Amino acid sequence: MPSRFSAMVLHQPMSIEQRPLRSEEIAFNPLAPGHVRLRVRACGVCRTDLHIVEGELPPRHPAIVPGHQIVGEVAESADPLHTIGTRVGISWMGGVDGTCAYCLNGAENLCDAPTFTGYDVDGGYAAYVDARGDFASPLPSAMDDLQAAPLLCAGIIGFRALRVAGVRPNERVGLFGFGASAHLALPVLQHWECEAYVSTRGQSHREFARTLGAAWVGDATEPPPHALDRAITFAPSGDVVLSALSSLRKGGVLAINAIHLDRMPEFDYDRLLWGERQIRSVTNMTRADAHDFLGLAAAIRLQPAVQTFSLQQANEALAAVKRDAIDGAAVLLP
Repeated sequence: MPSRFSAMVLHQPMSIEQRPLRSEEIAFNPLAPGHVRLRVRACGVCRTDLHIVEGELPPRHPAIVPGHQIVGEVAESADPLHTIGTRVGISWMGGVDGTCAYCLNGAENLCDAPTFTGYDVDGGYAAYVDARGDFASPLPSAMDDLQAAPLLCAGIIGFRALRVAGVRPNERVGLFGFGASAHLALPVLQHWECEAYVSTRGQSHREFARTLGAAWVGDATEPPPHALDRAITFAPSGDVVLSALSSLRKGGVLAINAIHLDRMPEFDYDRLLWGERQIRSVTNMTRADAHDFLGLAAAIRLQPAVQTFSLQQANEALAAVKRDAIDGAAVLLP
């Protein structure tokens, strides 16, 4: 194994147009007990990475390597559960304390002291990455690296959003925003025989939703033709939240799937929330979510739409995400 490896490092958050990620050679640290060292085979690009790089999520370290949708091969192991050569996936939740009330009650996604990959610890915009072995998910052999990478955050968090919204088979479900996460939620809804209604900006995104078989597709704030049982917002926009809320039937549920929201506008309670409508937020994911979703994705042969970039093109990939210029998901290949 080499003594140093390539990585895209963030030292100072700034607009992605200023190319804040720099290519550097990093020295390996000693591998901590219970951890694995992975040779990165692919790393998905997430909008959360953009929030970190541009400073909407405040920095926690003087320098960080982003990236938390990591497909890697175990190159070194200090965890007896993982042997060298095993292929695993690493996601946003890189660890929990295991002792707080949330962890002890099956809600580790709400842990009081979590560790986030690519934010608290270095992530997968690199040739190698270290991770806790108990948060490394074995990947189905039928999934190749490009298929698996977007599933590890965009897919899992979209799946959790469907759970938080309480989606049941044969319901009408709205997807507001149609990027990396929503395009993976749509086949799950189809598997559950739900009707998916997509509201999103950008003609290419709307055409993409149509090609995937959405029951209806409209502009970002265009109301669906029927009242919805459930709705999930994927865009970090308060205006989109109100559009989704206004589309719900009485008793309907809205799940906000955004780690950062630009603002929450004032709204008419009597018109939009009255009638036992509910607003819920989606916060992180659990290892159970990852296990259940990856199993389902393999069973239904979920095929993400992917655009690839080299590791050195990480700034360009994030800029494309910011412009909504990608139909599906962006993936870095070291």
